[in-house]
Amino acid sequence: MKHLITIVGPTAIGKTSLSITLAQHFDCEIISCDSRQFFKEMTIGTAVPNELELSSAKHHFIHNKSILENYNVGDFEKEAISKLDELYKTNDFAILVGGSGLYVDAILKGFDEIPEIDDKIRAIVMSEFDLNGIDYLQENLKNLDPTYYAELSQKNPQTLLNPQRMMRFVEVCIGTGKPYSSLINKKKNQRNFTPIQIGLEAKREVIYDRINQRVDSMMNDGLLVEAKNVFSYKNLNALQTVGYRELFDFFEGKITLEFAIEEIKKNTRRFAKRQITWFKRNSDTKWFELDANKDEIVKFINNQL
Repeated sequence: MKHLITIVGPTAIGKTSLSITLAQHFDCEIISCDSRQFFKEMTIGTAVPNELELSSAKHHFIHNKSILENYNVGDFEKEAISKLDELYKTNDFAILVGGSGLYVDAILKGFDEIPEIDDKIRAIVMSEFDLNGIDYLQENLKNLDPTYYAELSQKNPQTLLNPQRMMRFVEVCIGTGKPYSSLINKKKNQRNFTPIQIGLEAKREVIYDRINQRVDSMMNDGLLVEAKNVFSYKNLNALQTVGYRELFDFFEGKITLEFAIEEIKKNTRRFAKRQITWFKRNSDTKWFELDANKDEIVKFINNQL
């Protein structure tokens, strides 16, 4: 039987370190499930594993795409499942690690099959968003799929403020001529592995302190220069990301650098809170404190086999 050891939790909790420890113990490879670490132009601001960490275990789906490419969760699902099929030919284990809940769910549960959308439609929607902002996307989704808009408003209002997700909903509605809600929650794909789901947690003040320290480290490591290098592409989906958006506002003279850094910390803390809410919905996840003994986690995994 094939097993996928899945490690989830909020940002800065220590998922990378644990994934490498488990990959070495089970002699297997790691599938990264961080929707921003895919992009090779984004290193510091996405907390990509360092060279030592990358050399300590084989990683996949890190810096494998450019911010200039259109890449979504459906694309990732297809590529990651194909990679897992390849890995399982020679190994009974693989590790999935990341904080992008939608991408984790796509691998574990399967993703809804939605027809390919014409690139011209995608370009039009993106252009309209650039001109008119998130209000354009919200109004269009409300008109094209009032059922889904109402569901998001009630259950997940934060999604209504996510440009990447909202552009996807609108382009699918326009491209298929059907409400987005009519295309989702259909038949799920079968998986040839059994997931073993592990979550890392800590008290909120501990998580927030780790986030604040990480942001300071990112700035010391050169995040300002990295953000400057991609500033001309600031409207791309990949760069609608905490740590970059705030510095873009600084470059445009809207805020001071000191305020931008505090905003990065604040918005990252908010993001962590949303991650926790998302992952806690899954009752199959076994939660461990971030400083839990690794032998205890290995014992739990072995008991699931």
